[in-house]
Amino acid sequence: MGSCLTCLSRRSFLLTSCSAAAVGIAPGAPGDDSTDPWSKKELMEPQELAAVLNSNGAVVHIYCVAFPVLYRGKHIPGAVLAGPANKAEGIAQLRKAVSDLPKTAAIVIYCGCCPMKDCPNIRPAYRTLRDLGFNNLRVLDLPTNFHTDWVLEGYPVA
Repeated sequence: MGSCLTCLSRRSFLLTSCSAAAVGIAPGAPGDDSTDPWSKKELMEPQELAAVLNSNGAVVHIYCVAFPVLYRGKHIPGAVLAGPANKAEGIAQLRKAVSDLPKTAAIVIYCGCCPMKDCPNIRPAYRTLRDLGFNNLRVLDLPTNFHTDWVLEGYPVA
């Protein structure tokens, strides 16, 4: 078993790795980025997003850019599945999901399929939204995976 979400193995799904090569991304292709395109201030800690979810006045648009099986298992309440951003279909789905939002909308994206440093989805999703002109964009910091950094920490799930 590779380093993918522990909860997948508990659900009897078999993934060998979340590395770019394992999901069919050629070296140097979108999704095979070794550097983060976001700044540290654009990272959002889980406890910060949980506080936003618990507040009555905050409006934030949350997009899950993970694989559908992960979203169906558990996801952040109110999050919209925008498709895995390592594929053209996922990017198209993300573009459609945000098409009616103003460029100043508060957006949080997350994946959590595997360690964030290896994630094939989060960087292409971030770059797509930035290229579309969204300027209030945050990336949920899930260094290990969604299960470990969100679910096991007791943050809300749907």
